[in-house]
This record gives sequence, structure tokens and C-alpha cells, in this order.
Amino acid sequence: MKHFLDIDKTTSGDLRQIIESARTMKIARGGRPKGTPDDDQPLAGRMVALIFEKPSTRTRVSFDVGVRQMGGQTMVLSGADMQLGHGETIADTARVLSRYVDLIMMRTFEEETLLEMAEHADVPVINGLTNRTHPCQIMADVMTFEEHRGPIKGKKVVWSGDGNNVCASLVQAAGQFGFDFTFTGPETLEPEAAFIGAARRQGVAVTMERDPALAVAGADLVVTDTWVSMHDNPSTRERRHNQLRPYQVNAALMAKAGPDALFMHCLPAHRDDEVTSEVMDGAHSVVFDEAENRLHAQKAIMRWCLDV
Repeated sequence: MKHFLDIDKTTSGDLRQIIESARTMKIARGGRPKGTPDDDQPLAGRMVALIFEKPSTRTRVSFDVGVRQMGGQTMVLSGADMQLGHGETIADTARVLSRYVDLIMMRTFEEETLLEMAEHADVPVINGLTNRTHPCQIMADVMTFEEHRGPIKGKKVVWSGDGNNVCASLVQAAGQFGFDFTFTGPETLEPEAAFIGAARRQGVAVTMERDPALAVAGADLVVTDTWVSMHDNPSTRERRHNQLRPYQVNAALMAKAGPDALFMHCLPAHRDDEVTSEVMDGAHSVVFDEAENRLHAQKAIMRWCLDV
């Protein structure tokens, strides 16, 4: 069973295959209207369950559109619809869904929920996001960087801010795609030591640097994300803002990066918190190319999972 659960659970060769497939499909569409189907219809007759315990814009729309462009159909289910792990065990839900659908995408809170779904499902399961990782986003990010700047191998990628789930998957990608990674942010918000150690064992440099100006020096890519979650209470939000304010990505910080450095943010952004509007809308920014590439990368992930 070919699940897509994390960057480090998929071989580097398969990850590269997915990126190349995404690029090929994007080119093949040739700018045609978004609602028109692909010439190739690999998901014709297939049903894909899209499960959202967490709300979403980009993940929901990009997966839904991607399935439809490839000829398949979607069934969108919320956590409230399913009451995962409450009225029925996750294992039994996985077994039942496997009788109805060909593929499951899940956006959930706890990683254990995703892993239990994958363990008991008889169809591939895709990680649409957990509190711990966000691999689909990073596949789109690698694709976007390479569209603009060529191979990411050997490049310097800097994360500024909170070492959250997106950051975790980016650290995993450093090891798999062979780029160097620098984290700049508070020590209390660093990515998990397990992620850092695994990337270093794969031979890439992973650096922790408290000074953001030193961290971004010579960077090929600067990445950030929101400082707060929609689920954080007001006191948590204020504390995080105070911790992370020195790590805002602004024009002064980007000026210290490499002259051709790109800026990415997985969105939604809180403009003028983690990143200024000047950077978001500036020459370094590729955030909307990045958002579009969620569609193409996820189409390639689904094809890979189903061998179609």
C-alpha cells in the first residue's frame, strides 16, 4: 500500500518522481480554464474521500479540484460528520471507508489518528496535515523553488519563526532533497530534535541560529508561517507575538539574504505580523505560485499512491 504520510516515509527517488510528475501535469494543462479536465484522466471512475477535522481553504480546494481535473469524484467529510474516534473507532472507520472509496486524504489534529487510519485502511491514505507535519505543502514548495531557481540540492533554506508542522516537514525535505537548512527563532519553538538529527544523518547541514540577520546571510530561500493557530487563546497569542517579533520577515531581513533569494509562506498569512506586506507583494515573493502548486503537487501524489 503506497500511503503518503510524511516526507521521511517516502524514498527520495519517489519524492523526485512526484515532483517531476507534478511539473509535467502543470505544463500539460497549458493555462486552460481551471474547470476543464486534463487530457489524461487517471482517476476516472475513482472516488476520493477528503476528511477534514481541521478547517481548510487551500487543502480542500486544491484536492477537490485536482481529483475532478483527473476525472475522479470527491466525498468531503468533516470531523463533525464522522465523529472520528468517538462514535466509532478510527480503525473501524478506516475499514468501512475502504469499502466505499479508492483513496483517503486526511487533515487532522493528532498524528496518531492519521497513522491509525493508514494502518487499518485497505486504500492509500494521504497526510493533508497533522499537528506534527505537513508534507503536501513542502512538495509544493520544492516544486516552486525549482521552477524559479533550478535544483534545490545544495541550496541554503532558512526558516524564520515558529518551528511548527510545516517547518518539521521542511527539515525532513532537507535530508531527502539534499539542501542545507537553518532555523532562526526562539529556542523554545525549535523543530523537534528527532527531525533535526535525522536530517543531519542524511548528510545535510542543519543549523540553529538565534540572530535572524546572521541566519539569512546568503540564503537562497526564506520561509515563514503564522505565529499563532486559530485554536490559540488570547494569552497564548500575545506570548507568541512577543517571542517571535524579532523574527518577522521584512525588507531589511530579506536584504541580507542572497540577491536572488525567494520568499515563501504556506498561507494564510497575517500580514505585518510574521511577514510584512512589502515582502509578501515584493520581488522575492513566490507565495501565490506556491499556493497554485499545491494543486499540481497533490495531483502527482494521488497518482503516485494509486499507480496511475
